Amino acid sequence: MNKRIPSDIKKSYLLWLVAVGAGVFEMAIAVTQMLSSGSEAGMGIMIQVGIRSLIFAALIYVIVKMQRGKQWARIVLTILLGGIGTVSLLMDPIQWLMEGNSLDTALTGMTVSSTLFGISRIVHLASVIAALIFMYRPSANKYFSSFAGA
Repeated sequence: MNKRIPSDIKKSYLLWLVAVGAGVFEMAIAVTQMLSSGSEAGMGIMIQVGIRSLIFAALIYVIVKMQRGKQWARIVLTILLGGIGTVSLLMDPIQWLMEGNSLDTALTGMTVSSTLFGISRIVHLASVIAALIFMYRPSANKYFSSFAGA
């Protein structure tokens, strides 16, 4: 069945890919920092990169299925990336602030890496929120419901 993909779904699809790309970029920054600090955890880093890469690949699969009208994929994205993923993106900054740190402290101690990571995290979070919104707009709901009876 060949159904026209609504603009809102196309936007959501692209925004989900941006969010995954931001996650990959953040992982690259973290790995670079660990390796440049002389960390002896080389094998542990490689295992983490491998696991995260598999997760990113699985998420891209789900994102593609969402674009193709699979309701289960929309639910998975909502729960995993929109819910659990968003909480995980916010946990570190919230915990850091709760430990008594201030935004002023963060700004004065910024490095190139921390600046890039922060910008990426903002893009990541904004992409997830926007992707969720587009994924549930009326045209998107109609698109998914058109596959329900198929």
